[in-house]
Amino acid sequence: MDGQTLHIRRVGIDTWRENVVYLHRDCPVVRAAGFQALAKVSVRANGTVIQAVLNVVDDERIVPPCDLGLSEDAFARLGLPEGREAVIAHAEPPASIAALHRKIAGERLGHDDLHAIIRDVAAARYSKIELAAFVVATQQTDLDRDEVLHLTEAMIAAGRRLDWGAQVRGGPVVDKHCIGGIPGNRTSMLVVPIVTAHGMLCPKTSSRAITSPAGTADTMEVLAQVELPFDRLAAIVRETSGCLAWGGTADLSPADDILISVERPLALDSPGQMVASILSKKIAAGSTHLVLDIPIGPSAKVRSMPAAQRLKKLFEYVAGRLGLQLDVVISDGRQPIGRGIGPVLEARDVMQVLQNHPDAPHDLRQKALLLAGRVIEFDPDVRGGDGWRIARDILESGRALAQMNAIIDAQGRRAEPPPLGALTHTVTAPAAGTVLAIDNQRMARIARLAGAPLAPGAGVDLLARLGDAVQAGQPLYRLHAQFAADLAFASALADQDSAYRIGPAEAATSDGLGFTA
Repeated sequence: MDGQTLHIRRVGIDTWRENVVYLHRDCPVVRAAGFQALAKVSVRANGTVIQAVLNVVDDERIVPPCDLGLSEDAFARLGLPEGREAVIAHAEPPASIAALHRKIAGERLGHDDLHAIIRDVAAARYSKIELAAFVVATQQTDLDRDEVLHLTEAMIAAGRRLDWGAQVRGGPVVDKHCIGGIPGNRTSMLVVPIVTAHGMLCPKTSSRAITSPAGTADTMEVLAQVELPFDRLAAIVRETSGCLAWGGTADLSPADDILISVERPLALDSPGQMVASILSKKIAAGSTHLVLDIPIGPSAKVRSMPAAQRLKKLFEYVAGRLGLQLDVVISDGRQPIGRGIGPVLEARDVMQVLQNHPDAPHDLRQKALLLAGRVIEFDPDVRGGDGWRIARDILESGRALAQMNAIIDAQGRRAEPPPLGALTHTVTAPAAGTVLAIDNQRMARIARLAGAPLAPGAGVDLLARLGDAVQAGQPLYRLHAQFAADLAFASALADQDSAYRIGPAEAATSDGLGFTA
C-alpha cells in the first residue's frame, strides 16, 4: 500500500540498535490500516526508507494521535528534523527471511544466503526477535567451516575497510586478539604500545563487553575517548602507528555490532559467530597478521585442549582463505589475569605494568610480553624466538609507556578518569587451606552484578591467586560498587558462593591442560 503521512516526533528512548516507531492507539492510521504492536513497518521521508518495529502507546505525552514517534536509533537513521512529514506503511519482509527460516530448520546456508542475511542485518531490516532467532539458530546447529567463511566475508562486505598500503609499504599490519572469557585479561592494552613502539602498525579496534565485566574498549575508555569516527581513527593510526578504539563508530563490520547487541543479553557466543566476528573486524581494520589468544581452563570458554585445537583449526581455515596470516597461542585460562576485574581496576593494572611498578601484576606482565613477542616476530627483520626479549626491553625502557601516552593523547585523554567505586565488601576465606580453583564465569558474574562495565569503577579486586595458601578469615577479594543496590546483589552472590575453592594442597589434581600454578 502507498502508506499514510504523519509528522515526525523524536521519542527519547534508546532501543539499542533497533529501529522502533511509536503510534498512539487512537491514531487514524492504526485504526484504518490495521497496525498492531510488533508489526514491521516502513518509514519513508526525503528519499530515505527505514524499516522498524511498531510499538502502540496510550499516553499522548509520549506520542500524540497524529504524530509518528521515532526511537533514538530510528531518528538517527532517518536523519531528518522533528516536524517533517514521513510516510508509514506496512513493510515487506526482508528479502533474506526465507534463508533465516531455513537456518532455523537446521539447513546449511550458502554464500548468497548468508550475504543476503547480513546485508539485511546491517541495514536494520531485522527486528530484535528475528536477530535473536538467527543467533540462536547458529548456536544450536553449528555453522560448518564454509558457512563461517561466508558469514565472515558477508560481515566484511557490509561495512567499510581501512587500507594502510601507502603507509606500511608492503610491511605487516598487525593485531592481537583474545577470544575472551577470562576476567581481567587486558593484554591488548599492553601489546599495542609495545609493538607500535617497535615500529609496527597496529590498528586495534575492540568490541565492548558482551558477557564480561569489561572489554578492551570499556577499559581504554577510562583513560581516553574510544568512540572514534572512521576518518579520525585512521588519522590517529597514521600519527601514532596504533589505536585502542571501539570498532562500532568506525563502521567496521557493522552487522557484527548489531548481532552483539542480541548476543549480550542472551549470553551467547557460538564458535562460528565468534570466528566471523573477530576475523571480520580484523580484516576490515586492514590487518594482515594476527596473534590470537585462546585461553583454556575448567571455567573458560574453551575447556579442553581438543576443543582448543578444533577452534584453532577453524580460525586458521577462515583466516587462510581470507589471506590473513594467523598465529594462535593457547594459554592458561584457569583463573582471572591480573588483579582487577572491571574497567577502572583493569586500567590500574595496565598502567602499573607500563610504569614498571613493583606492585604490577606479574601474570598480566608476562602474558603481555609473550603475546607482544609473537606479534613482533611478524617483523621480517626479527629472528624467531627474539620477540619476547625485544618486547621486554621496550617495556622496561619506558618506551611502551611513552607510546601509550601518545595514543591516549591522540584519542583524547580523559581529564578526570572515573573513580573506583567507593562502596566495598570484602569476601574472606571460610577456612585455612590452598586456593585450588577460581571460577572465571562466576567471578565475572559477581563483577557484573557489582555494576561493571556500565559503572566503570565497579568490579572485583583480587587478593588471592591460584595456589596461594590462605588462613580462615583472610580476604580473597574486595568488591567495589557505585550504587548500594549493586553492592547488595554482588555481595549476596559472592557470600552464597565465592567462586573460590579452598582445600588442602594435596587435594590439587591435574586438569590435564599442562599448566602449572
